[in-house]
Amino acid sequence: MTELQRLRAEHAPALLAFEQANRAYFAASVPDRGDAYFADFDARHAELLAGQAAGRDHLHLIIGGDGEVLGRVNLIDVEDGSAELGFRVAQAAAGRGLATSAVRQVLVLAADTYGLRTLRAAAAVDNAGSRTVLQRTGFLPVGETVLDGRPAIGYARDLPAGRQRPAGA
Repeated sequence: MTELQRLRAEHAPALLAFEQANRAYFAASVPDRGDAYFADFDARHAELLAGQAAGRDHLHLIIGGDGEVLGRVNLIDVEDGSAELGFRVAQAAAGRGLATSAVRQVLVLAADTYGLRTLRAAAAVDNAGSRTVLQRTGFLPVGETVLDGRPAIGYARDLPAGRQRPAGA
């Protein structure tokens, strides 16, 4: 059984293990995070949590039954009711529908909890898995773009008006 959880400080060791174990796998389809990301992981994790606390980002992990991180789904650069969606799933968990399920959950959170109205995303042309997840979750192609030097497709998705929860609910 998997669970989507909002990023917390105590996730740091499991998140670092996830990123290290899947580094080569991710680098085949998205730009490598670089050695500095791993060397300065604790500082980077603190920065992510600060951005989330400030409302600039909404970061989520897909947690497996043993507490391991199986994936990430993030909403970054939140501004004016819009954000950029990004996601990645561990190689061992790929192809099982986890990314699609988690993105669908984040779409509900984006509208109902975070009050967002529009999401943007991009996927490299040769990243069929990510493009499929975006299409399955209602994202529409909006044009060609370049993603870290690679041909990519930009996507957008409007969200239904959410039922924002009162603070503390």
